[in-house]
Order: sequence, then structure tokens, then C-alpha cells
Amino acid sequence: MEARSTVWTEAVAALPGTTLFQPPVSEPALLRCATVLGHALPTDLTALLRESDGIEDEYGDGLIWSAEQITAENRNLRGDAEFSTLYMPFDPLLFFADAGNGDLFALLARIDRPDVFVWNHEDDSRTWVAPRLATYLEWRLTGKIEL
Repeated sequence: MEARSTVWTEAVAALPGTTLFQPPVSEPALLRCATVLGHALPTDLTALLRESDGIEDEYGDGLIWSAEQITAENRNLRGDAEFSTLYMPFDPLLFFADAGNGDLFALLARIDRPDVFVWNHEDDSRTWVAPRLATYLEWRLTGKIEL
């Protein structure tokens, strides 16, 4: 039996704060996510989901959504006709987590660039918050990302 990598879960577990890990995502769920969204998930996010299909903080906020929630949230945001009149297009973004206040965290959907951005639901701004997913998790759990 092949041993599963635990690089992501070990790194997150070593950070301050309480986190709740989910069982690993199934390969069919990853494929369904990519098929529905029309593009593969970024490499780091895929690797993380293969270890834990979602991570919550001690308050139940989604530090990383499950593949199913990533699929549903992105499909809803990209396909909502009313949103298309209120906000800039969501297609360039791949939302993967929420801040608990309506703002959402995103990676770039189709560009091989690891930066993490936050979308402000009140003013439609998209602001850089971290250079990569691992740093986002560290900064989110240590309070360096404040919204």
C-alpha cells in the first residue's frame, strides 16, 4: 500500500492555532472539479486537497474549502447573471477559502503564478495577500492577514 504524503498537513499542524483536517479528496472529485470549472486546479492546491479535502480553523471558518465547495462556489460566482453586472469578471480567479466576513481568497485560475489574492465583496477590489498558498496559511493562522 502506497503511503500518502503529509507535507501540507504536517506544515499546517505545526502552525499556531487549531485546525481541523478532513479526509483526503478522491481523484474522481478532483477530476469533477477541473471538468466543471474548465481548468485544472493549481498544483499546490491539488497537493493539499490530496492530503485534506478542506481545512477549518478553530471557529469553523474555511481556511481551505473542499474540492466540492471550490467547484460549487466558483461555478455560482462565475455563472450568476446579476453578479456579472455588479462585479468585474470572476473567471480569472479560483476561489478556495472565505474570510468569514463575505470576502473570499483566490488563486489565479489559468495562470501559473502562485500568488494569493482576496476579493472584497463590498468594493469588488482584488488585493494581493500572500506570495503562495503555504504563506497564506501561515499568515492566516498567525493573524498577519487582517481583513
